[in-house]
Amino acid sequence: MVKVAVLGYGTIGSGVVEVLNTSRDIVTRNAGTEVEVKYVLDLRDFPGDPVEKILVHDYARIVNDPEVDIIVEVMGGTHPAYEFVKDALLKGKNVCTSNKALVAEFGPELVKIAKEKSVNFLFEASVGGGIPIIRPILRSLNVDTFYEITGILNGTTNYILTKMYDEGGSFEEALKEAQALGYAEADPSADVDGFDAARKIAILSGLMYGKNLDFEQLSIEGIRHISKIDMDYAKFLGKKIKLLGITYNINGEIYTEVAPHMIGPENKLYNVDDVKNGIELKGNLLGDTMFYGAGAGKLPTASAVVSDIIDEAKHLHTNIPILWSDEPVILAERGRHKSKFFIRVDRNYDEIKNKFDLEQLVTLPDYQDEYAVVTAEMTFAEFYEKIGNKEHVRSIVQVK
Repeated sequence: MVKVAVLGYGTIGSGVVEVLNTSRDIVTRNAGTEVEVKYVLDLRDFPGDPVEKILVHDYARIVNDPEVDIIVEVMGGTHPAYEFVKDALLKGKNVCTSNKALVAEFGPELVKIAKEKSVNFLFEASVGGGIPIIRPILRSLNVDTFYEITGILNGTTNYILTKMYDEGGSFEEALKEAQALGYAEADPSADVDGFDAARKIAILSGLMYGKNLDFEQLSIEGIRHISKIDMDYAKFLGKKIKLLGITYNINGEIYTEVAPHMIGPENKLYNVDDVKNGIELKGNLLGDTMFYGAGAGKLPTASAVVSDIIDEAKHLHTNIPILWSDEPVILAERGRHKSKFFIRVDRNYDEIKNKFDLEQLVTLPDYQDEYAVVTAEMTFAEFYEKIGNKEHVRSIVQVK
């Protein structure tokens, strides 16, 4: 029998306990042994909950118990999660987590410790919720050289943008509804300002190249500035606006960003709506591969965590190799990367038409005081040089 301790009894932690209990036979069959939750750690009490019998408030009791083989960290945040996980690995415990903040900041270090101690640090649920993406990159597609990964990696922002597109409301209105439904936190900054997606694309990109990509080095742009008017233009152009995390490898130059993009129906991510996530990989051998599904939620995320528990139960004292060093990924200068741009400007600002090579010029009857253009592809350096003073510019969105 393998005994597990779960750190944190919030949405994901309670989901992990639920899946281990309700799917006990399936877990036993796939793990080759029974898996039992011996402890749940939380600061709170849960009177009347069955977990009350195994609830503890002292982490030391868990990490010093020789019967505990696997520790599941689902507390969130970086501290004390980092200290707990590092201590557990150093003491020869296997660890799995759904914590993207922890993995993005400390992943290579924790992977290295796990290897040295002949245990495992697994984190499938840290990106894409219930979508299997990390394991395929590491094991199933490890012969391919990836030259692009593009993802809708945050369900909250995708819900907000879908709501704005479908119902014609404002960002503020869609955000309030997302908060009412529990998709967005009271402080939604991590989601709507792009930091959550940045951590996830940094994890995926680091694993693609076996090196460490510091998410704070990325170009990060959120969705607060996306308006109903932008959505109306997008509809006219036959496009949708999606927050994308993207990594390109062009002739050995790596560029990574998180930003809203207008995409058309030919793009595989066009129909990834509501709280769903979608991730497209482009490799030299397999070509284009698409992963789609529930990017968040109690049971989808718990399912991914439990899959890691099963893997660790099968390899308790054997390290599953993960090639992820602390050597930094060297990013190309943003100015060298190319894109098309959607630009909304004041009606009387004719100069914009002469500054750029244009693919489209758009006027909408409802907005008589402005017009918009879609530029030809150019480097960011060229764009910034040509756009100059943004006094008359109302909105800029990349077009993919």
